[in-house]
Amino acid sequence: MSFQIPDWLRYDIQKKLERLQSWWKDLALRRWANDNPKLVLAMASASVLLLLVSVIWLAWPEEPPPVVEYEKEWFYDLNTGVLFSAQKDQTPPIETPSGPLPDGTPAGVRAYVLTYVDEPNEAERFIAFLETTDPRTRNDTPDTTGRPVSGAKQWGRGKLLRRLKDERWVPANSFYGQAILKEAFTPNENGETPYYYPPK
Repeated sequence: MSFQIPDWLRYDIQKKLERLQSWWKDLALRRWANDNPKLVLAMASASVLLLLVSVIWLAWPEEPPPVVEYEKEWFYDLNTGVLFSAQKDQTPPIETPSGPLPDGTPAGVRAYVLTYVDEPNEAERFIAFLETTDPRTRNDTPDTTGRPVSGAKQWGRGKLLRRLKDERWVPANSFYGQAILKEAFTPNENGETPYYYPPK
C-alpha cells in the first residue's frame, strides 16, 4: 500500500508555494535584476572569475623549501668529553686527536646535538645521545626474520646508543635503545619538539 498525502496537506503545501511565488514576483531584487540584465551578467561573470582565481590560487603547488645539505656532523671524544665536528657520513667510532681508548678502539663517537630554538647559542643546545657501531654486527646485514620492522628499528640495526650519563651502550633497536630515542625527542613543557642542530 503506497503512502498518499492527505488532501488537506496537499492543499496547504500548494497555498504556501503560491504565496512563495507571489513573494518572489514582488521582490524588489528580482525587479531590479529584470531592469538591469547587463549589470547582472557582469556581476555573475566577475563572481565566476573570482571563484576561478581562488581555486587556481589554492590548487597551485607551493615552492618546496630548499634542502640544506651539511658536510659535517657532531662527534664526541670519549677521552676528553669534548664535542667536535668532523666530515659527514663517517662510521663511528672515528679517530680523535686525543688518541684511542684504553682498549685500543677510536674515541670519537657520533653525537646527536638537539635544540628547541632557532640559531641556539652553546647553552641552548644539548647532547641527547651518542651513537657508535656495534662491533658484533654489520649494519648492512639483511633482516631475515620476515617480520615488518619500524623505521626507527631499521635505522638502529648495527648501532649502539647511550646517553652521556650512562656507562653502558645498548643496541639502538632494542627496548632500551628505543626508550633513549623517545626520551631525546620528547616535547618540552611548551609542547615544542627538539630538532637536530648540525655543525656549521
